[in-house]
Amino acid sequence: MSEWESSLDDAEPFRKAKQSISDRSKRVVQTKEILTKQADKLAKQAEEHERIIFKVTHLLGVLGFGAFCFVLGARPQDIPYVYCVFYVTFVPLRWLYYKYKKWHYYLLDFCYYANTIFLIMLLFFPKNEKLFMVCFAFAEGPLAWALIIWRNSLVFSSLDKLISVLIHLLPGIVFFTIRWWNPVTFAAMHPEGRAARVSWPYVEDKSYLWTWLFVVPLLAYTLWQLLYFLVVDVLRRQRLLRDPEVMTSYRELSKKAQKANNIWWRLSGMLGDQNRPTMYILLQAAFTVATMALAVPIFLSYRMHVIFQIFKVSATVWNGGSFLLDVMPRQAVLKEKKKLEMKPIIEQPPVQSSADPSVNHQEDQHTSHERHD
Repeated sequence: MSEWESSLDDAEPFRKAKQSISDRSKRVVQTKEILTKQADKLAKQAEEHERIIFKVTHLLGVLGFGAFCFVLGARPQDIPYVYCVFYVTFVPLRWLYYKYKKWHYYLLDFCYYANTIFLIMLLFFPKNEKLFMVCFAFAEGPLAWALIIWRNSLVFSSLDKLISVLIHLLPGIVFFTIRWWNPVTFAAMHPEGRAARVSWPYVEDKSYLWTWLFVVPLLAYTLWQLLYFLVVDVLRRQRLLRDPEVMTSYRELSKKAQKANNIWWRLSGMLGDQNRPTMYILLQAAFTVATMALAVPIFLSYRMHVIFQIFKVSATVWNGGSFLLDVMPRQAVLKEKKKLEMKPIIEQPPVQSSADPSVNHQEDQHTSHERHD
């Protein structure tokens, strides 16, 4: 065998490996295209049947909320499983909808990062005290206070708003039940021979408490911030610059803050317009530090924790009422105006008679279009 034929034989495995990688890449791209098309199709169908979807969502939302309250009182130990079912069901659906709306970069936000850690902890490490404390700091720190600061609204007729509220609200309730109400941990919470109430996990060492409720959660938050910066501001930067309709949290918040000219817009501009993204990161970090510090006394006090749960639910219900009374009527008026603007304008020729069949046909079409609206 010649040297040339030998080199060809040696190169054959590399050629096959390269072809295999190329085929896999094509299959990944095709799968992504199929999922994107399905997401667009589902979202368009949802918009076409918006009214009936709102009514069904409101009905199911109210019934689901009632069922959740029943389970919370009757079997608090099952609340973590309710949360897990909710997350693995509705977050993928949200991705499909957000992909169609070009909002899918929202799923890189800290709340989804934290909820993924919650899911791992509850399913695979339910008795790990250290991981529980880290999750507690996330749930009753940044996620809980985001409900109040960003005015999340509990609106049963809006699946999107309902999911947004539950993603921030449910984790705190889950860790509340595990810490104080779970019958599985009652043996630790009510040890024989002691009258005082003891929680799970029971922590006496202050340095241990602050390490796992404050320091480690902040390090985990810093890791998320670095990953977010890498993906959004480095790897996908050109994609975002090419398409201004693709939304991220910073784009949405800066747009709303600029329009309202509120305190967040003024604070983010302290270092100049060119440094607003940096100021946004710093403000978010300050918010995270402050809220995680507040989670420590909540962790130590049953009474404070109960009051905090009531406060969170009350805030979301109050915001939901404000949305229904103030925002939804304006949105309905704007939608009707857009529909009217999109209707075809019939222009009659000055000489043509109204008896002309072509004109009558146009009028019939216009009337039919109005009936369908």
